Amino acid sequence: MNNIITIETEQTNISQRLDAFLAQELTDLSRSSLQKLIENGNIKINDKSVAKNYKIRRNDIITVDIPEPVELEILPQDIPLDIVYEDDDLLVVNKPKGMVVHPALGNYTHTLVNALLFHCKESLSGINGVIRPGIVHRIDKNTSGLIIVAKNDKAHKGLAQQIKEHSFLREYEAVVYGRVKEETGTIDLPIGRNKQDRKKMCVTSENSRNAITHYEVIKQYELFSHIKCRLETGRTHQIRVHLSYSGHPVAGDDVYGPKKILKHLNGQCLHAKTIGFIHPITNEELYFTSELPDYFENFLNAIR
Repeated sequence: MNNIITIETEQTNISQRLDAFLAQELTDLSRSSLQKLIENGNIKINDKSVAKNYKIRRNDIITVDIPEPVELEILPQDIPLDIVYEDDDLLVVNKPKGMVVHPALGNYTHTLVNALLFHCKESLSGINGVIRPGIVHRIDKNTSGLIIVAKNDKAHKGLAQQIKEHSFLREYEAVVYGRVKEETGTIDLPIGRNKQDRKKMCVTSENSRNAITHYEVIKQYELFSHIKCRLETGRTHQIRVHLSYSGHPVAGDDVYGPKKILKHLNGQCLHAKTIGFIHPITNEELYFTSELPDYFENFLNAIR
């Protein structure tokens, strides 16, 4: 049975954002979880659904409908992993294109997390809960490449702090449409949820977060460019959104690319090639790079 909470606002609450106000009132719920409840229609003002940035008015009646928690059992699965590095605190995995990182609606099996649970047994950090044990950062299903996994909470916090401080090196390679004019550059544009399609992100100033991508052209071709991108921030779909907005969508991208996509690529031609960081326990500098996968090399050979 759902837990329903009713709150009536007062004069002192006027003009506060709804999500910020509720985070103060309901301290056992995180602001992000409250935002999700608002998006799903579980939180209403005067019996009407509103946006998370709704500004509170005097005598508003806020109804919070908290669903009963659902216990999910994520099963370990014996799925081969391409492990680049591993010690007692973390491991670096080279994820293939097509593999989902963590279980979600429609993908509860054959994810990277299912494979990690089999390989690491109980040795995964619990900070991100049962769905995302050990997952410090993500890459999209159809993006290949390096991803770091934390085996304990101390390692997880240390790595997450480096990402937050922008000292965690993440470099990607991509093939994009068109010839990129500037040999090097920076795309500094905020990214938020697309109002017309909640599954997509877009460049917007509304309810957005700052996003910075540095790029460098590796080689120009007649219709495409092979580029390197370095993330300064790590927003959802950041590279794909930034490059699409700049007029050079990633080849094969069926979400942010042109309507007539290159189907043989089975998704975007984007590879997380390099990561570098300070080991959160030993303070050792670590740097890993991976070879471009076959699908990427084959496409480069084709456009040459």
